[in-house]
Amino acid sequence: MEEVSAEKSEFEPLILAFCCNWCSYAGADLAGTSRLEYPPNLRIVRVMCSGRIDPIFILSAFRWGADGVLITGCHPGDCHYVQGNYMMERRFGFLKEALSDLGIEPDRLRLEWISAGEGEKFAALIRETTQRIKQLGPNPLKSL
Repeated sequence: MEEVSAEKSEFEPLILAFCCNWCSYAGADLAGTSRLEYPPNLRIVRVMCSGRIDPIFILSAFRWGADGVLITGCHPGDCHYVQGNYMMERRFGFLKEALSDLGIEPDRLRLEWISAGEGEKFAALIRETTQRIKQLGPNPLKSL
């Protein structure tokens, strides 16, 4: 049991974040320009809207080795495309269920609303997500 704990503490997860262009990507940019610290485990995919993220993108991210996936978008009511974030919110339940059916912990996927002015919230989200994924350990699909 101690071996597993030591292995998990040394484990550095790969986290993929899908960020909407208009709000959450700008929030990530603010975190960077404000020099807010967060783990370097993150890879960002900039999308025009969280509503345009196909569920296949999320499932593929896990299949190709991501240990965790974040979906970030505009706050409800603030979407540049009016209803994009609501569409993602509806898909999110399906995605959590699909992950569970595939034997992947649903906690590896997270949806958050982040505005352009919330750089600190973005940095905190990355720190928190990295810690949570470290507790879960490596993506179970990596061993297949």
